[in-house]
Amino acid sequence: MKLTIEGIKNTSEWEAKGYSLPKFDRAAVEAETKANPFWIHFGAGNIFRAFQANVVQELLNKGVLDRGLVVAEGYDYEIIEKMYRPHDNIGVLVTLKSSGSVEKTVVGSIMEALAADSENEKDWARLLEIFRSPSLQMVTFTITEKGYLLRNAADVSMPGVEDDFAAGPVLPKSYIGKVVTLLHERYVNGELPVAMVSMDNCSHNGDKLYAAVNEFAKEWENRGVCKPGFLDYVNNASKVSFPWTMIDKITPRPDAKIEKILADDGIEQLEPVITSKKTYVAPFVNAEECQYLVIEDNFPNGRPELEKAGLYFTDRATVDKVEKMKVCTCLNPLHTFLAVSGCLLGYTLIADEMKDADLLRLVKRLGYEEGLPVVVDPGIIKPRDFIDEVVNIRIPNPFMPDTPQRIACDTSQKLSIRFGETIKGYLARPELSISNLKVHPLVFALWLRYLTGIGDDGKPFELSPDPLLEDCKKYVPGDIDSLLHRKEIFGVDLFEAGLADTVKAYFAKLNAGNGAVREVLKSL
Repeated sequence: MKLTIEGIKNTSEWEAKGYSLPKFDRAAVEAETKANPFWIHFGAGNIFRAFQANVVQELLNKGVLDRGLVVAEGYDYEIIEKMYRPHDNIGVLVTLKSSGSVEKTVVGSIMEALAADSENEKDWARLLEIFRSPSLQMVTFTITEKGYLLRNAADVSMPGVEDDFAAGPVLPKSYIGKVVTLLHERYVNGELPVAMVSMDNCSHNGDKLYAAVNEFAKEWENRGVCKPGFLDYVNNASKVSFPWTMIDKITPRPDAKIEKILADDGIEQLEPVITSKKTYVAPFVNAEECQYLVIEDNFPNGRPELEKAGLYFTDRATVDKVEKMKVCTCLNPLHTFLAVSGCLLGYTLIADEMKDADLLRLVKRLGYEEGLPVVVDPGIIKPRDFIDEVVNIRIPNPFMPDTPQRIACDTSQKLSIRFGETIKGYLARPELSISNLKVHPLVFALWLRYLTGIGDDGKPFELSPDPLLEDCKKYVPGDIDSLLHRKEIFGVDLFEAGLADTVKAYFAKLNAGNGAVREVLKSL
């Protein structure tokens, strides 16, 4: 059994082993896609293969779509050369059910895979051709939040950016330089409309993409290296849009246990590839069953009916509400609580923490009792239903190999959004009492206790990476008052908010000796 066009033609063998196969005429879809591409995606990683590619396959199977996807990789070209092309762009999606079962799908909706490399003459020429096509409706991205940066934290330009500013839309080197060069090609060939859609998991992602594209266009116009009017084109919402989106789906690194399941079924050549840029890719992806993609409905050249595969199209304000619901209340705060407490208690899997009665009670209290009263209901997804799914299906999923140590990374950057926003909500509403918050200040105290690097068993553990780690550690345990004043960490001055004394009282109890963390958790 081979993951190739020829290899999946023996449908009875695959189906007998529980695989769902593409149910469309691939040759016809490929021909139509190449003639009239409608969707190109940048970022050939796991989330794309598990989510967007599977959505398109579902719609191809239903006959809603007659064309498939084009994917381009602008950072690690080896993904295309060593993983996509040897398998004819076909892969396996293994959906990991909370019941402990798996669902296996052969995904064949990707019709072209290209290296977004201006030095690759063939692939670059094809990308330019695609962007000249009037049929192109959407250009989407999962390139990580860092992919939109033109400068690093020290305000130094990212590699290739200055060269691209100077050269204009010719043989670009930087990722965004490539994207804007392709968009410029669309401009010079009739000012054709298109939606530029970031689907990365970051706040107001469309604005991040717009800022990078707009800066390039402005630089090029100022330097006279592009066709005049390009900046106006980028800023004309009837021509080019930058919708906001909210994406939510966990796609962990391809797991050896899943590889064994597929190998035992008889699939050949499953070995993962580690590229020279340290990207880890395999012919399969494993992902949780739950998924959300909420998109601002702003598509100047029209769009496919992706809502028929469960995606949400709405206005920008609603996208923002859904994101805040997830990040500030219904998912991310629960994860952070489990991360810091899990590190202290010696857990190595988030899913295992949900079997801990003390932690489970506090997770529910944090979300349902303390968070929900200040959530703005976005209307399209009910907050209580979202938390139900998180608590009962997503976090306890035994197949999700997520660790508290990974989620504890960068906690100093997360507390203000994941907990501070709820505190502000309580302070803003006279009918709510800040004194009703018990788990929120506990999370802060647990984080301070975490910063000591000593587990509840008295043994040291390794703290996860965090840009403020060394700065914050120096306040613990002696001078936590100075830390509790810092609004940039907690979202509020905890003394002004009336929570500092509660945090300090918890912190003192958490430091009462071995087993003290467990005792405090039990006491609540």
